[in-house]
Amino acid sequence: MFVLSVMLPIFLVFLVGYIGQIFLKLNTAIISKMAIYMLVPFLVFRTFYTNRIDSSFFYSIIFLLLLCFISIIIISVFSKLANYSETQRCGLILSSAFMNNGNYGTPLILFLFGKTGLQVAIVLMVLQQLIMSTLGVYYAAKGSSFNMKSVEAFRQVLYMPMIYGALLGIFFNYLHIPLGTLSKGIDFIADSAIPVVMLSLGMQLANLTIKRVNWKSISFSVILRLLISPIIAFLIVSQFPIDDLTKKIMIIIAATPTAANTTMYAIQFQVEEDNVSASTLISTILSLITIPLVIYVVL
Repeated sequence: MFVLSVMLPIFLVFLVGYIGQIFLKLNTAIISKMAIYMLVPFLVFRTFYTNRIDSSFFYSIIFLLLLCFISIIIISVFSKLANYSETQRCGLILSSAFMNNGNYGTPLILFLFGKTGLQVAIVLMVLQQLIMSTLGVYYAAKGSSFNMKSVEAFRQVLYMPMIYGALLGIFFNYLHIPLGTLSKGIDFIADSAIPVVMLSLGMQLANLTIKRVNWKSISFSVILRLLISPIIAFLIVSQFPIDDLTKKIMIIIAATPTAANTTMYAIQFQVEEDNVSASTLISTILSLITIPLVIYVVL
């Protein structure tokens, strides 16, 4: 009952965004950019400014990299056995290796564990965005017919403002620079970030169009993303000397559906757009069933 009370408010916000987009036909790109470039950096800054950077930060990096690379290895083996082309393999990586811990995972952790859990989730969100902005774009470019160079793909990370928010937060924290009354304005903007990114996910899902899909590929993607990934996460974090709360958060984050950003990458680089879009939509819907199961096991 507790898990249901956590999930329903989250999906209510997604649903409001979904229905609102169907009727209002808003420009979701502008709203997403506003959240990413104007709101989230303040949320990230506040987190890194108010919290001490300790060893768990570095374990978070190791965790996300291991989870991503193990997923890519599994996908590559499956693609080899299924005789998939490089484009199909890259599309499968986009739809399976990157979880939605921004629009979905961060508010979920906030509802579950409060502000203490939110601090851990935001650190994971920043690091995950960094990985998606490099590896995600790299595989989108690699699977594309545009033949974009790796250096040009990796350059995308320079346009992620939350990275600068994190760096500024660490800098201000390290030098103990006081914010004074500015902190009230920062709090006001930061507090609005999570509701907006949740609404934007619902709006993005309403914009997805699914035409021709490979159900074998999508089935594998959804199973890996929602069921196998949290198992891999459990095996990884069980080896880490970190607190139990952080371990629980990492496992739950790993069980979140396909990241919405990968759909944008797939469309931009024309890499299995329909399959990636379908994986995002289907995994988000099915997560209403799988996430409560993972939370029940973890808690």
